[in-house]
Amino acid sequence: DEADDDVLYVLMEVRSETDYVRHHAQKVIGLFAAMRQFGETLAKAGHRVEHIRISDARNRHSFSDNLPWLIKEFKFTRLEYMEADEWRVEQALNEAFAASGLPNVVVSAEHFLLERVDAVERFAKKVPRMEFFYRDLRRRFRIMVDADDKPLGGKWNYDVLNREKWLGDPPAPVWPWNKRDLHELWSEIQAAGVETMGEPSDRAFGWPLNQTEAKAWLDDFIAHRLRFFGRFQDALSEHSTTLFHAGLSFALNTKMLHPCEVIDAVVSALERGDCDLPAAEGFVRQILGWREYVRGIYWARMPAYGRLNILGAKRTLPAWYWNADTRMACLHSAIRQSLELGYAHHIQRLMVTGNFALIAGCDPDEVDRWYLGIYIDAFEWVELPNTRGMSQFADGGIVGSKPYAASASYIARQSDHCKTCYYNHR
Repeated sequence: DEADDDVLYVLMEVRSETDYVRHHAQKVIGLFAAMRQFGETLAKAGHRVEHIRISDARNRHSFSDNLPWLIKEFKFTRLEYMEADEWRVEQALNEAFAASGLPNVVVSAEHFLLERVDAVERFAKKVPRMEFFYRDLRRRFRIMVDADDKPLGGKWNYDVLNREKWLGDPPAPVWPWNKRDLHELWSEIQAAGVETMGEPSDRAFGWPLNQTEAKAWLDDFIAHRLRFFGRFQDALSEHSTTLFHAGLSFALNTKMLHPCEVIDAVVSALERGDCDLPAAEGFVRQILGWREYVRGIYWARMPAYGRLNILGAKRTLPAWYWNADTRMACLHSAIRQSLELGYAHHIQRLMVTGNFALIAGCDPDEVDRWYLGIYIDAFEWVELPNTRGMSQFADGGIVGSKPYAASASYIARQSDHCKTCYYNHR
């Protein structure tokens, strides 16, 4: 939009957001660094920007406490905010705006294919199975369907072809890490007293921080990993932490990439012959199907959903979830890389760390906090249904039709972990 001197964009780095769970250091660094780049981009384009930094002496460290002095200092006459992705944040914003007494309005996030009101309406009374929801969205948005709304290739789902074990061939390409030195920002975060977990990698931070970098990650995925993504998306290995996964979830969930942009790039690759249909379908299902699906469940069922514990699980999460000090090879590998990168792919989350917590009967409140904190892409709207629902079955089957509980035989089939493990998987 064109710059308007009557509009002020406000960005806040506040302790209410850094402290509601203990976050990975790279998550805090990445979010603050991306916010600062975004604020600078707005300012360079001529917009008025007020960026309240974590070290700002004026900072009262919550939306509700910062808003009164902002209104007074800048003489606001009207307030607007974009739909929050998290229920907790939306409640805080609603309360702060209501207390201001000023006219206010909420605008769409415009970052999902379904508007939130549409998603909530679909999921409020009955939650459809994801497969049928996904097919409906494929038809509605005309993605990989023919003129008669039939799926390309004759099948909606090629998941059965996407479960190969990776034996090292083809070699897994390195992700396009764009490493930069953010130690000054990290020092500022530490000085503010923010407690984190994991490795900061502040002198070699590699995640994308703006739209240009995020687009480069998307292009790299299309060029080097998409063609093998489908076959090996459920594989695990001691020899690669990233395999052929996209690594785009941080950019997507912070709105550096739009889901339609990602879907269009994958479909275009399919049309050019740069990947096969199972690879394209498997990836599109994650974005068009699963991402939209869990958001619908979250907004239709909160806040009650966040308290569900159908299995009555109460055991404390083992201490080695915070230090990887376990002799179980698969768990050590998944947790170690999570602490190093703030990342693990979906099978590591679901069938390794999640599977153990489910079988052990760990308290879903503790499991939620760990997943929400440790992963750089984790925000409650996507984390909660995946963890409390799909992973821990604490919702009694709202998300999934069965618990994802598996023995070590699954790990042995999908990975090379068991060959070097201290324990005999049999």
